[in-house]
Amino acid sequence: MSNNQQWNRRSFLFTMGGAGAALMLNPLLSWASTDSDPRIASIVARTFGIDTHNHIDVPLIKSELPGPKVDLTGEMKKSGLSAICMTFAVDYQKLINPGDAYERFLNGLTAMDEILKANGMKRALNYADLQQAHKAKKPIVIQSVEGGHFLEGKIERLQVAYDRGLRHLGLLHDNDASVPLGDIFTKTPQWGGLTNFGAETIKECERLGILVDLSHCDTNTVNGALKVAAKPILVSHTGLNSRLGSNEFMSKMMMPRLISKEQAKIVADNKGLIGVWTHLADSPAAFADNIKAMVDVVGVDHVCIGTDTKLTPAYRSPNDKGWGQEGNKKPQGQDGPPKKENEPKGPGGKKQGSDRTNLAWGESKAGFYYTVVEALLNAGYKEEEIAKVGGGNYCRIFDAATKGH
Repeated sequence: MSNNQQWNRRSFLFTMGGAGAALMLNPLLSWASTDSDPRIASIVARTFGIDTHNHIDVPLIKSELPGPKVDLTGEMKKSGLSAICMTFAVDYQKLINPGDAYERFLNGLTAMDEILKANGMKRALNYADLQQAHKAKKPIVIQSVEGGHFLEGKIERLQVAYDRGLRHLGLLHDNDASVPLGDIFTKTPQWGGLTNFGAETIKECERLGILVDLSHCDTNTVNGALKVAAKPILVSHTGLNSRLGSNEFMSKMMMPRLISKEQAKIVADNKGLIGVWTHLADSPAAFADNIKAMVDVVGVDHVCIGTDTKLTPAYRSPNDKGWGQEGNKKPQGQDGPPKKENEPKGPGGKKQGSDRTNLAWGESKAGFYYTVVEALLNAGYKEEEIAKVGGGNYCRIFDAATKGH
């Protein structure tokens, strides 16, 4: 897909003068903002736009529930996304006592219950729910948690999680669970890859109907999980380790979190899916290039979008005396390095990716998915390919994970 194939906006508008009227007459297109170019708006309307890893910060301490009000519906409408994998993690504060992780997990779900209720939104429990919401032009979420810390070695808690709407489980996160599930890619390996409890967890997720996400797993853990898994798995937020961007600080920090071409092929060969994040891309065009690079390695059927950003504002607990563990000061939902005022920037002085989804590349009239669709069009992608990367591929493996449950 060369630059010679770029879509020329002016030519398109000249030849499609009736598109504005079509936008008004076709009720499906009301999903999309009428401020957008007609072709972009129509693609946004027709396709699933799904962010497979989006953090919505919530309080995890009971006394802080239900937490601040957030305009999730408004942010999703602005973004053009049909759905997000609504993610939180429980290990940003050190887990000291038995039961801490489970209590935080339940409190997080309760806080998310309130957010969804206040925004008139629901959780998708299967692919049919995603289809119905998209047809009705209503945003929806897939409930996700990052890290199996809440299990604390008790596999029966997965049933509780499932009954509360969990359908997407990130096996690992930044810190080991009290009963480890595998080796984390930013830590020195100590478990020999996937543990027995990690394997048991994958099998139980598949039995119940929960999609398994192997982000934060080291190579041995990923390969061990692929041998255990009977259904397609996901690595929701990463990028190729050959695509380091122009920011040396960010590149060095993010390198352990990136995937090699060889490992990406192993995931794809096992029918898995890899999400490309917005980190290390200082412009929409750079993000489209990073997606193209992944597609060139694994094929368009094995790539999705997993931004690792937040649609809603960050939340910091008033009881928080230090963000994260091991002196790593970062707010909830930021797998990358903490942003610093004096950190190096990319070309033109731009930061390489904001924490906020709709501000991924600074102030913009267009929301996230509109911007990505335009960038992919300019990179030579056809609508069919955008539909796959934008959300269709995730729908396929989500359906495989949840069907019949």
